[in-house]
Amino acid sequence: MLTAVVIQSGGTVRVELLAGGGESGEEELISPSKCLFEPETEEARTAEKISPEECGPGPSPIMPEMKELAWGAGAFVVFALLMRFFLFPRLKRGMDARYNSIREGHENADAARSSARSEVAQYEAAVASAKADAAKVVDAARATLESERQAKIAEANSRINAKREAALRDAEAARGAVRGQIESAVTDVVTSAVEAATGKRPDASAVSRAVADTMSAGVR
Repeated sequence: MLTAVVIQSGGTVRVELLAGGGESGEEELISPSKCLFEPETEEARTAEKISPEECGPGPSPIMPEMKELAWGAGAFVVFALLMRFFLFPRLKRGMDARYNSIREGHENADAARSSARSEVAQYEAAVASAKADAAKVVDAARATLESERQAKIAEANSRINAKREAALRDAEAARGAVRGQIESAVTDVVTSAVEAATGKRPDASAVSRAVADTMSAGVR
């Protein structure tokens, strides 16, 4: 009967097929040091020769060993401590700085918005004041122009009235002069006519009064 035995020698691993010990069925014994995995029992580890079946079965492919669990737990504890006392505080400081920067940016934006609104309100107030001042200036200019126009109209009317009165006086004087000339001429004609008709020269003053009364009655 052949038995497969895994033997580790130095840095190499080899598999040997061992034949059974004759017809009696005895197995060939090997040294515990030639086992790939250490025997599980103390008796097998201290014996000089053991059967290949007494070699250790090796680690489980599913269940980790205690030292692996210990190393994993230790690494996790170290990582947790690093996170708690070094990495997380730095991350938190960075997040706080980022948050403070964003909040400061929002506050600056709000302040700039408020300042812009205040400047817009001041600008609108200045525009309204300028419009009011311009309206006052326009009204004052209109009032000045109106007063100047009224003054010029009054001055023109005064000049027109003065010229009219002067023209009336001149016309009255001219009419008086013409009337006197007409009265004198009519008086001369009437005197000549009466003298020719009666042979006597009439009274000049009486003829003048009669002519004046007649002309006055005709003018009315």
